[in-house]
Amino acid sequence: MIWGTEARSKDAAPLRRNCEGRHCHVGGAVAEEKRFFAGPNNRSKGNTVAKCDRNHEISFSVGRRQFLGYTGAGMLAAVLPGCGNGDIQSTPYQQTIALGQQMIQQAVSDPSNPVAAISIAMVKGDTVVWQQAFGLASVPGQIKATPQTRFNIGSVSKLFPALAATILVDRGLITLDTPIVKYLPTFTMLSPEYAQITTRHLLSHASGLPGTNGRNLFTFEPVAGYAADTQAELANSHLKHLPGELAVYCNDGFTMVEQIVLAMTRQSFADFVQSAILAPLKMTQSSYLTSVPSGGSFSLPYVNGTQHQEFVNAYATGGLSSTPGDMMNLAQMIYGGGVFQGQRIVSAAGIAQMGMDQTKSLTINPSPEWRWGLGWDTVVQPALNAAGVLGWEKDGGTAFYSTEFFVVPNSQFALLVTGNAGYNARAIAETLVLSALKEDGTISSLPAKLGTSAPPVASGPGIASGAGIYGSSDLPYQVLANADGSLQINQWDAATRGWTTIGGYQYRSDGWWWSDTDTASYRFAVVSGKDTEGNAFNYRYLMKRVVPGAGYAYLTLPVGQQLAPLAALDSAWQQRVGTQWTLTNDSPSAVPIVVLGNPPAFFATLAELPGYVLYGNEDLRYQLFVPVSDTLGGMSIKVPGNFGRDLYEIRFASPTATSLTIGSSIYARI
Repeated sequence: MIWGTEARSKDAAPLRRNCEGRHCHVGGAVAEEKRFFAGPNNRSKGNTVAKCDRNHEISFSVGRRQFLGYTGAGMLAAVLPGCGNGDIQSTPYQQTIALGQQMIQQAVSDPSNPVAAISIAMVKGDTVVWQQAFGLASVPGQIKATPQTRFNIGSVSKLFPALAATILVDRGLITLDTPIVKYLPTFTMLSPEYAQITTRHLLSHASGLPGTNGRNLFTFEPVAGYAADTQAELANSHLKHLPGELAVYCNDGFTMVEQIVLAMTRQSFADFVQSAILAPLKMTQSSYLTSVPSGGSFSLPYVNGTQHQEFVNAYATGGLSSTPGDMMNLAQMIYGGGVFQGQRIVSAAGIAQMGMDQTKSLTINPSPEWRWGLGWDTVVQPALNAAGVLGWEKDGGTAFYSTEFFVVPNSQFALLVTGNAGYNARAIAETLVLSALKEDGTISSLPAKLGTSAPPVASGPGIASGAGIYGSSDLPYQVLANADGSLQINQWDAATRGWTTIGGYQYRSDGWWWSDTDTASYRFAVVSGKDTEGNAFNYRYLMKRVVPGAGYAYLTLPVGQQLAPLAALDSAWQQRVGTQWTLTNDSPSAVPIVVLGNPPAFFATLAELPGYVLYGNEDLRYQLFVPVSDTLGGMSIKVPGNFGRDLYEIRFASPTATSLTIGSSIYARI
């Protein structure tokens, strides 16, 4: 989950997105980092109240596009935690385990935002030194979670298509850098450059595919055919950037690996992963929920007084249901160079490829912390890098769950924490991994935590060119340059259909604009050059810097791209302004239909940028589209990372049509 994807806090979680990823994501009551990854994750502003049988209440937000790249917000009923069930081996990590128990117990017991259940495992070498579950797997049944309780791990699932692809390479069936049309001759898109997409592009978020097929992504009943539906949708879509030009969290890239596996092995992706990966790894508590399970212990979402089971129908990009203990077997295989308990699962070269920095050849990459691997969110985990340690990280978020997976290959150490969304999974994971490395002597001390206080005011550069409207996959931003050299940053608000102020920012001695009341800082980045087709480009990004997770490293991410004025809308598009539209072809069991109640989407414009059309709702979020013709609204931005992640095109059958399509979703005019 991604990849995929402003930093979203965990109290906002659009369901179609994220993944997380992003979802996503990008993590704690979450911070910007989950937005960074995938999706993992959380977006929507619309609040719903969930009640449990103890009459506790929390507010949660849901929206369709939150997915798999970053963790999501607290959507579960507030519950009093059950007792932890633990399995702690003789270990040098007693201090770390005690710290982890304290942090997790605090999360499940937090009266302001309790989490129904959290489960964790930690492995050193070939020994699982800690497994423990906290809270309730079933709220109405008051059934305690155990280490055998399964959770949906979201975009952490992306490691499995990466492994599947490397196994196909080992078998001589594919190569990572061959265009996928060789293996999928039926794959096509409207942009001719689709023929350049390789498997490496799919696995490193660099394919240029629009983002995430939102139709029937999360449901309360299994829905088959998601991957085929995604391929059919892409046949009617354009690329959002050239393959390999930039990396932006993209769930559909991993879904297309499902189709490659099917084409090359004649096995479904779920069956292939079961036989080639899960079975030899003895991951007996892990599977894709392709049907209603007949047994096993599952964490079950409890929403609006009803208990459900969540099905993630995008199997490769975020659909694995697993336990932390099972995932420790995967970790042992990874740092074992492809070998688990004496059996080779994948080549050492394949594991090494997954752990290589895939960003070095990108044309556009203004964020130094983005070090995508194949399947991994980062192969230079920032907090561990601050301690001088190589770490690989993948996070994941679904509509109802948040997960973090850390592998420290040179130390043969790994940790996975998963649970109902609403807790800061990344902060827990970073804190405990660093604590363990200090406790076992890998590092002599923890890295210094970064301050979030603004440095002194300094004389800054001219900023008039930075003023304007910035588009993203979430909602527009407005930057105003004041005469005194300060900035005002606004974001578009759906409730008022106008601008709301984020804050005022002054230039500081570290080269960033800061507010005295905001721990985030901003600046601009301009990326210029020529693309692989020889076309010149010049993009200005609004950059945001935060200190996510446990607070040991900065995360810098572009949150919007400056948009140039266009000619005024023609009459066909003007007539759509103010109209409302409703989704018609999702399954009745789709999570956003059940939870959000299928909110209408609407067309609007911005007075400051009248040549674009704004379309969306709390589910889709709010994107600025470029009118390409009277029947096509095109994508308007190229934003790396997570804020350009799930883009769409709007298609009408005719200028006067009363229905439209976005991806494979059909909306009817109200």
